[in-house]
Amino acid sequence: MAPPLEEKGKVITTGSTEIDKKLGGGIPVGSLVLLEGQSDAGKSVLTQHFAHSTLINKISVACYTTENTVKSLLSQMNSLNLDITDYFLCDRIRIYPVEMTAEGVDIGESFDALKRHFASLPPRFELIIFDSLTGMVAHAEDRGIIDFFAACKKLCDQGRTIVTIVHSYAFADQMLIRVRSLCDAHLVMKIDQMGERLVKTMEVAKVRNADQSTGNIISFDVEPGIGMKIIPISKARA
Repeated sequence: MAPPLEEKGKVITTGSTEIDKKLGGGIPVGSLVLLEGQSDAGKSVLTQHFAHSTLINKISVACYTTENTVKSLLSQMNSLNLDITDYFLCDRIRIYPVEMTAEGVDIGESFDALKRHFASLPPRFELIIFDSLTGMVAHAEDRGIIDFFAACKKLCDQGRTIVTIVHSYAFADQMLIRVRSLCDAHLVMKIDQMGERLVKTMEVAKVRNADQSTGNIISFDVEPGIGMKIIPISKARA
């Protein structure tokens, strides 16, 4: 079991010592996090580790998902040995499925509704995860995207930690640069070929106020019953 947050210097962790070390000790509470990357590169699994570890550390979590139903998310996390059923039943984690239908939807209004919903959560929900913003970002105007991330940043200044997932292709290059600059932490997930195998990698591009230097690259697999498992570079290249 992970130690309480107050003993860890108030950070959001994955519960894996090796991965947290690569994150510079963890994501400082109050951070706005951009988690970008390719499809099937492990973005959702990483946030599920964040959610599980945070719940263990007695902090409540709100999870917005365009990828799952409540039942499928609970089942998916259970399959990775990240069972959150009891926390869900005790209202320690709230799961909000978000239906994305691009046609006929005003994305600006959707962003506004999302900002209001974030702000309306009880203060005990200190970690907010949105998986994923790709559908909204891909159809939104630049002003709406910046306003949304700026509003999230204000909530983070009040003590929330917000993790947003998005596919890299959803942003135009200049917009991606602007969003990255607004965020306190920036993680990039990829699928790379090492030797004769494909492995998932996470680059820790930025973690503001981290205990250690970042810029680390981690190779990992996702295994049933285990979740994220670090692959040593020597083994990945073999």
